Amino acid sequence: MAGSIRVTMEVGADGVALITIFNPPVNALHPIIIQGLKEKYAEAMDRDDVQAIVLTGAAGKFCGGFDINVFTIVQETGDVSHLPDVSVELVSNTMEAGKKPSVAAIQGLALGGGLELTMGCHARIATPETQLGLPELTLGVMPGFGGTQRLPRLVGLPKAIEMMLQSKFITAKEGKERGLIDALCSPDELIKMSRFWALEIANYRKPWTRSLDRTDKLGSLSEARAVLSMARQQAKKVAANLPQHQACLDVIEEGVLCGGQAGVLKEANVFKELVLAPTARSLVHVFFAQRSTTKVPGVTDIQLKPRQIRKVAVIGGGLMGSGIATALLVGNISVVLKEVNAQFLQRGQKTIAGNLEGLVKRGSLTKDKMNKAISLLKGALDYEDFKDVDMVIEAVIEKVPLKQSIFADLEKVCPPHCILASNTSTIDLNVVGEKTNSQDRIIGAHFFSPAHIMPLLEIVRTEKTSPQAILDLITVGKIIKKVPVVVGNCTGFAVNRTFFPYTQGAQLLVSLGIDLFRIDRLINSFGMPMGPFQLQDVAGYGVALAVKEIYAAAFGTRNFESGLVDLMAENGRQGKINGKGYYLYEKGAKPKPDPSIQPVIDEYRRRAKTMPGGKPVTLSDQDILEMVFFPVVNEACRVMDENVVIRASDLDIASVLGMGFPKYRGGLIFWADTVGASYISSKLSKWSETYGDFFKPSSYLEERAKSGRALGAPRVAQKDSTRSRM
Repeated sequence: MAGSIRVTMEVGADGVALITIFNPPVNALHPIIIQGLKEKYAEAMDRDDVQAIVLTGAAGKFCGGFDINVFTIVQETGDVSHLPDVSVELVSNTMEAGKKPSVAAIQGLALGGGLELTMGCHARIATPETQLGLPELTLGVMPGFGGTQRLPRLVGLPKAIEMMLQSKFITAKEGKERGLIDALCSPDELIKMSRFWALEIANYRKPWTRSLDRTDKLGSLSEARAVLSMARQQAKKVAANLPQHQACLDVIEEGVLCGGQAGVLKEANVFKELVLAPTARSLVHVFFAQRSTTKVPGVTDIQLKPRQIRKVAVIGGGLMGSGIATALLVGNISVVLKEVNAQFLQRGQKTIAGNLEGLVKRGSLTKDKMNKAISLLKGALDYEDFKDVDMVIEAVIEKVPLKQSIFADLEKVCPPHCILASNTSTIDLNVVGEKTNSQDRIIGAHFFSPAHIMPLLEIVRTEKTSPQAILDLITVGKIIKKVPVVVGNCTGFAVNRTFFPYTQGAQLLVSLGIDLFRIDRLINSFGMPMGPFQLQDVAGYGVALAVKEIYAAAFGTRNFESGLVDLMAENGRQGKINGKGYYLYEKGAKPKPDPSIQPVIDEYRRRAKTMPGGKPVTLSDQDILEMVFFPVVNEACRVMDENVVIRASDLDIASVLGMGFPKYRGGLIFWADTVGASYISSKLSKWSETYGDFFKPSSYLEERAKSGRALGAPRVAQKDSTRSRM
């Protein structure tokens, strides 16, 4: 590996040293690269035949940033000496303060540490569409190679803060308008123009500018303070639980008040503190966990090649079906949308058109691409167009006989290679495919609503699903920009099963006398996008009522029987659909708690009879959070114990992308391990004595609590008997 990771230097007859970073695919700054840059720069400065330096990256990409694997080593050892000194030793002292000028020749991308290297150069030449950005805050840290100091000096404080705090990329074209890029040119001219520019600086025909010395873009002290103050207030609102935002602003402020050098030194110290903080540990874990979900033993490691999926049929043009069709169309896959009658078909096509227009409005799709997507859609009222489809995704209502009859039809009309997928969120796939002889190509493709926006795709395999079908669906998932997680076949699969106690725990608390709006506020401030009651309003009560019996049958005594949703429906409430749920929904306004639900709540409590001695319980905020989340962790332990997921980190990704569990807490299992199995198990045991089996710790949790092993640690030896789950 080390052979392919290298830095080269070629000195031309013109006296320009071309230093090139080689580390495919994005020329990340591995420690070998950083050491190579230091050595080549030292050599270039010493050589008499070198007048100037051009720094670039191989294969049309400048540099995608620092190698994040190093963060993992630092976090595992707690030793920050693994972080090479780039900021002061290389960027400030060697490059920027060097006796020979450097010009960065930038193509493709310059992100994170890559962009910071370019800002240590004396000029930057780029191709117009090159992506520039400092996305370090998404990993719980901040720019650490001088970016917090140089970017504000090049583009001004407001734009620099926006780029760093929102991890916003800009093109080099915009960079030129804002002063980050000195000149634009075509890829063919890039090196030639950069060499020319470097010599012009060396011969004092162009300015020899050190970014760190500039102050002209910072504005007056009072202006800078006002910008920083506003940014702090905004960060408190949108990133209340994220320490890196305020830390980044502190470091920027240090540079404004005390000068760039002081800012660079503070940045280096604060960067080291942030790398070891819980937020960075969590976000780095999620970063790597997301990249491992597509590694599926027995599927991706047996030299199988994915088949091309050119045409997909979607059955059902409702909310889910139209969302799935939208995602496929945007991914440049032809779609046949089938409905039972012309009216429903028209409505589905209209929804898809609306979805695509929404993506254009959000800026994630161009007008041209929208028109291309629409041209790939065909409506159907029968199976005539199914004879050449590569995949079918069924997205009809959760009724077993209906799904069974559809799959029996599909087997007859689709070609033998066609994958038969269901978007069911709860029904056992063996039951869905019971009446077919094609169980090897039956698979679950469980999207989350809205399907064209939510990033998770839960791929559900039975013991009969072929590795080829799984690989093909993983590939389709990647094409349509979803994160595929392969899971086993059981009631609720991985996500809905793990999180069934989430709403039930909240409803149990309400039955004990806890204010439901307080529960929602606490869960929201923990980092969930919304509390369980608002979530139920948004999802609609139909889903909750439909799965109620399925969960009761599957989960037995650990299922909490709650009649709250039934009472809400009897009261004429349907949630957001009719504007009346636990909250009131008015167009253009934020949801407001509806005080008029109190009689419904009172009746619910009266029927539930769970209050000890008929009196409301008193619980702390921490108690409430734990009583909602610990049963979820407990069910996740059962999911892992039954090998429904390949690895614990898959459940972390599924919880973050499927349920909105806060990314900065690392996902459900990672977070649970920061709390500790022993503590979680003891609290659940205590509550189960008072409130019953809903809280009873699973054997997996108890065993981990006793042994002291992390919940997410893999088993010493996998049980063969549970293989059928997968």
